[in-house]
Amino acid sequence: MLYQPTIEKLHELRFFGMAKALQEQAEMPQCDALSFEDRFALLVDREATERENSRLQGRLKMAKLRLTATIEDIDYRHPRGLDKALVLSLASCQWIRAHHNCIVIGPTGVGKSYLACALAHKACREGYKTRYIRAPRLFEEFAVAKADGRYRKLLAAYARIELLVIDDWGLATLTEEQRRDLLEIMDDRHDLRSTLIASQIPVEKWHSVIGDPALGDAILDRLVHSAHKLVLKGDSLRKMNKKNIEES
Repeated sequence: MLYQPTIEKLHELRFFGMAKALQEQAEMPQCDALSFEDRFALLVDREATERENSRLQGRLKMAKLRLTATIEDIDYRHPRGLDKALVLSLASCQWIRAHHNCIVIGPTGVGKSYLACALAHKACREGYKTRYIRAPRLFEEFAVAKADGRYRKLLAAYARIELLVIDDWGLATLTEEQRRDLLEIMDDRHDLRSTLIASQIPVEKWHSVIGDPALGDAILDRLVHSAHKLVLKGDSLRKMNKKNIEES
């Protein structure tokens, strides 16, 4: 059988996974022992796998994760108050399906960003559209969008994100414009999409970060009411790792 014309047609039809699998079968004489149904099933499985991998890469590209982090690589050995059972429960992504939020609190260097990126990576693997962004960059994006007339379009884009991860929240008190932007974002997402906030600032101090009692109540009601909380503590992992390297 001449495989090359068939492989070329599969490429034209964008069945790249099936084309690869057919080419591999052509180079493996033992495949001749398989039935037509079995060989065809292998082609279809390969195509499905290739397409899912392609979609995953697209979601990861869109997510713009700050760190290459996975749930499987989270380190539970350091005493930082990390609840393994809660992390594994969050890794199921049931909280995203239920449109709940997640809050990760802890001092600098304790692993908040890594944990946030690991949960976001798992969300991408589970098929959810995800976006990671630092709070200062988020407000900068909206300020620019207002200036060039894209504000409503950007709001709509953020409303469609199934998991929004906002890191470095609370580094500075919000301006009036930033408070209103955040309320718009949270209002669009309330009970419809999930948001993960990572911050050094305890939740009870977020009112002072927002800087307005009324808007603070409105924003926190949409964020905190249905949020799963991970409170980390302890020394900076970066400092501990540096010390271990210096002592080795």
